[in-house]
Amino acid sequence: MHVFCKRSCSLIVLFCCAGLQPVLAAESDALPDAPSATIRRQWYATQRPDTSGDSSQSGGSTRVGADSNNGKFVARWLKRGLHDQSDIYTSPFHRSELKWAIGLPALSLGLIAIDKHVSGALPSGHTNVSSDISNAGLFTTAGTLGVFLLDGLARHNPHARETGVLGAESMANSGLLYIVLQLITERQRPLQGAGTGGFFQTRGLDNSFPSGHAIVTWAAASAIAHEYPKPWVEWLAYGAAAGVSVTRFTSLQHFPSDVAVGGILGYLIGRHIFHAHCEAGLSRACSAP
Repeated sequence: MHVFCKRSCSLIVLFCCAGLQPVLAAESDALPDAPSATIRRQWYATQRPDTSGDSSQSGGSTRVGADSNNGKFVARWLKRGLHDQSDIYTSPFHRSELKWAIGLPALSLGLIAIDKHVSGALPSGHTNVSSDISNAGLFTTAGTLGVFLLDGLARHNPHARETGVLGAESMANSGLLYIVLQLITERQRPLQGAGTGGFFQTRGLDNSFPSGHAIVTWAAASAIAHEYPKPWVEWLAYGAAAGVSVTRFTSLQHFPSDVAVGGILGYLIGRHIFHAHCEAGLSRACSAP
């Protein structure tokens, strides 16, 4: 079952990283702007080639211009992603994030110390039910972002479109961080080895720390809740993410520290992506340029 969970997370991350790009390229004029005018010019400004003049001179020049424009868009999209990843890795060194830079490692160490005792107290039966619930929560959250995106494109609704775009970017960025941490920590899952959650014991991406379901779902929930800062939306978004986190623990796929760290990182990534790229005037949580 955990192999399926790993593949499901990977498929969602691949969708966010690659599947979203053609949709954005087709609707590049309607992408949400960042609050900074500089970011808007760098990431979202789409310069259309003057096809009418070129077409009168050469029948193939229009196609060349379109290909060139798409290539520039892809380059800007990739550059934006790299910039976001850089911000994520350097955020602990920012004074505004000092409380998280100190608090998260302290929380992690405290939970790791009791992980094996808490997980060892759980019954091993009915773990498949918990696993199914966590998968349903993950796919429902991802599907909700897809609905926002499609609705925004179909009805030319910039707020819904921004929610889908920034939510997908949050999931993709959290998925990339998840991969890095998985490769570094190599932690055993609760049902592997002696059940103590040893680090540097496994290989690949089928590891325990952090929880992929938790980090990706919380990133999406954070983006949605920031886009629509209403109590009922926050309860639904964060409630679904919390449900995914809890069931990853009760299914014995992860230790408490795995889901806690994954959830906190996901929330912070979703918050960062929102504030870095939201368009002022769409959500009252977005800071003005």
